Formats: sequence, structure tokens, C-alpha cells
Amino acid sequence: MSGTTQKEVHTIQQPAGGYRSSGIEIVRREDFSDVTYLLELDHPMMARAARPGQFVIVMSHEDGERIPLTIADFDREKGTITLVIQAVGKTTKEMQKDCQAGTRLISVTGPMGEPSHISNAGKVVCVGGGLGVAPVFPQARAFKEAGAYVIGVVGFRDKSLVFWDDKFREVCDEFIICTDDGSAGIKGLVTDGIKMAIEKHPDIQEVVAIGPPVMMRACAETTRPHGIKTMVSLNPVMVDGTGMCGGCRVKLHDGMKFACVDGPDFDGHQVDFEDLINRLHRFSEEEKQAVEKWTESCKARL
Repeated sequence: MSGTTQKEVHTIQQPAGGYRSSGIEIVRREDFSDVTYLLELDHPMMARAARPGQFVIVMSHEDGERIPLTIADFDREKGTITLVIQAVGKTTKEMQKDCQAGTRLISVTGPMGEPSHISNAGKVVCVGGGLGVAPVFPQARAFKEAGAYVIGVVGFRDKSLVFWDDKFREVCDEFIICTDDGSAGIKGLVTDGIKMAIEKHPDIQEVVAIGPPVMMRACAETTRPHGIKTMVSLNPVMVDGTGMCGGCRVKLHDGMKFACVDGPDFDGHQVDFEDLINRLHRFSEEEKQAVEKWTESCKARL
């Protein structure tokens, strides 16, 4: 991969047939960094049904937490779906340790959420920041397949964290990498990449941005003066994923929506990002305690 460090990949061979134990098998794992890893799952039915922008709810074991994860890629011919995960909380750290090629996830529910609307826009910018790079890829590919001129803009802290640049180059007519330190691509934020694209292409009709809320808000504010439609994918606290609990409600300028059933894609110019960010921080202390408790438990077992 151009401009990246060597990544560690583990795969297993699929059996020709016979008995399949319960759960969803992990057929490949790839580590992009010390905190970011990829799991490719054998799930033909999910691969056939998945659409860009949708997500799944995963349980790694019987006593595990249910967590929503965006589908980063799907291969209908191979019958697999791909998840790219960042180990930031107790469950994702536990999965990083335990989920290897050949192991199984006890439950993968989905695809959930409304698929992204792939418009007939002639020129589109697909923006991904950090972990948002993975889920914006299916959208870039879908826009390309729909005949759009696709400009990819992705952002990382530094060169060592860059991944999937080869995949993006295959589906993008132009591709801009932004790094905080300038070690790969241009030095700057994804908003600098958006500004470059707008300056070169004043006829851009749509921007799709996925990443941390602060990044998506900055992208929306960058495009607002130009009147460019800007869609963002939101990740509020989610419990059941069916609209029953109300935990994933999103405040828009024209009312309230639920990310699990009305989203996760919304008009970035309508989202109340301040409310979203406050809600995401609501359980930060509990999350911190869960990580500390799990870490101590791991040390005790060792």
C-alpha cells in the first residue's frame, strides 16, 4: 500500500462444507495500528443484503455488550462483510484481544439503518476522518458505479495510521490524503482537502463526511457558505437499534430523529452537533470504569 507501513494480516481457509458451529466466523483479521483492526466475517446473507451506510449490532460472546458497528465493506461473491474497529472502550478492547481469524462472534444483527441515498450528483466529495475512512469507502464506490466523478478526501494523524489508500484510488477520480504532521499527502485537516476540491471544482454537488462529530461539524461549516449538500453519518449512543429505546435520538433544526431507524445519515447543515457531542460524553465516566475493571481482570488472569 502506497505511503503506509506494513500491516499484519491473518486469514483462514474456509472448509468445503459440512458442520458449521453457531456464531459468525471471522475469516480474516488485519491490524492497521495498535488500536485499529479489521474483521472480515463469513455471512453470505448479510453480504447480499448490505448497502452503503448501513450498520450491524455485534455481540462477541454470550455475556458481551451489544455494540453498533458500521459495515465498512461487503463482498457479495465471497459472501463476506467487513468491519473496521477502533479499540477505545471495554468491548472493543476485549474484541481486539479475542477476535482472531477462525474464532466466532456469537451474534451479528443487521443490516440496520437506512442505506445511504446515492444521488445522481455528477461530482461528489467523499470525506473520511480517522475511523470514518472505512465506512465512507462503500459510498465512494457506489457513487463511482452510479457514474459520478468522485473526489476522495481522507485524514489521519500521521503516515503510520493510513490504510485503504489503494482501495480508494481504485474508485476515486481524485484522491487527497491529509495528515496532521504532513508525513503523508498534504499537511492539514480534511477541511483543507475539501477547500482544495471546491477551489478546483466549483461545480461539486454533494459532500459525504464520516468521522468524529467535531470533524463532521467542521466539514458542514466548510461547505455551508457554498450551499453544497453535505451528508454526515452519526453515531449517538445506541441500545436496541430498532427505535424502541430512544437512546440514539438526534436533534435536528426541524425536529428530533432516531439514528438507528431514520439514519444514520443526516443533512449535516441541520444537525445540532453540540447536543450530539454532549450526549456522546454522557457515559464517559462509566466507560472509563468499565475499561479499568476489564484491564484489572485481565492482569489478574495473567
